[in-house]
This record gives sequence, C-alpha cells and structure tokens, in this order.
Amino acid sequence: MKERPILFSAPMVRALLAGTKTQTRRALRNGTWWTPEHGVIRMAPAGLACTGFAHVACPYGVPGDRLWVRETFAGSIAYERHGYALKDWGNKLWYVADGEPRSGQWTRPRPSIHMPRCLSRITLEVTGVRVERLQDISEADAVAEGTPCYVCGGPMDGLSESDCHCFHRKAAASDYRGLWGSINGAGSWDANPWVWVVEFKRLEG
Repeated sequence: MKERPILFSAPMVRALLAGTKTQTRRALRNGTWWTPEHGVIRMAPAGLACTGFAHVACPYGVPGDRLWVRETFAGSIAYERHGYALKDWGNKLWYVADGEPRSGQWTRPRPSIHMPRCLSRITLEVTGVRVERLQDISEADAVAEGTPCYVCGGPMDGLSESDCHCFHRKAAASDYRGLWGSINGAGSWDANPWVWVVEFKRLEG
C-alpha cells in the first residue's frame, strides 16, 4: 500500500467532507496515450521507433493505495511569528474550505501544494482506476464527482439537508462541464482529453 498527495479545490474539499464526492478525473499527461487494446502507453521520443512505447502506471495509485488531500490553509500568525515549523502548527490551523474563520489572526492562505502530510485532515482509499474520454462521463459519475448545482451550489445526491432544491439546475453531467472548465481553463472540455478516473472512499479517523 502506497500513499500519495492529491490536490483539491475548496468546493471539492467540501464535497469530500460531505460525502458527495467519491470520484475524481485528472487528464493524462501530454505524450501519454491509451487504447483499449494496449492499455496506457507513453509515446516514444520524437524520431525514435515505436518500440519505445512502455506501459504507464496510474500516478494516483491502484486499488488499496491511499491519497492524502492537500488543500489551501492558513496558520496562526502567532505561530508564524515565533518561527514554528509547519509540522508543529497542530490545531492552530484554518482550512479555507471551511469558510471565513470566526475568530483569531491568521496568515495569508497558503496554496494547497505547500500543505505537508502532517496537516492533511482527509485521507482517501483508492477503490478503482480506469481511463476514458472526459466527455464520456455518465450522469451517475457526474454526481459521484460531487458536482454542485450551477445556481445554488448545493449537492445533488438527494441525501443531504443541503441538497439542491432550486429547480434551476441542469443535468449533473452538464454542470460537470462547467466545473471542469472552471478548474482546467477555457477550451479544456472541448479538447475531450483522455482522463484517469479514480474512485475512492474517505477513511474516517
């Protein structure tokens, strides 16, 4: 069993905490190609023969592996002024996904990429991995992505108290298109890349 870090935006962290997100899609890196017949392969460098192809392992692991979540955070200004290392911040931490803090003085929010393992509060266990085209996402999978309603921002699993009731939302797959574009930039949906589909469950404690 291996552990790897994975970055999530604040809305997706909230979906993880709410239990409405059990999948994530990440584009394959440039130069990585996939076919149903050959699995995932990496292109040979320019000018070399195709014998340079090699199978590529999913960078997010295999079933049974774990992912620890990196998210945007801030720490106590007093801790920073006194030179405490990040690993010693302990509970003197504010997670941006939780909304504005009610009290306290906090440092400027730090990008999720800088979160060390010791400050991560969410650990996921990989339960499945596959590759597919981005636009092949099903309605059920769009819901499993934790896609929020494009009007009210509520989840759409039909289970939680904050479930969407605004009657404005489109199909979840259509809403996911907007979510993907907001994270990956204009034109990223239309490019229809091959993506890793990583399924997981959140581990308690």
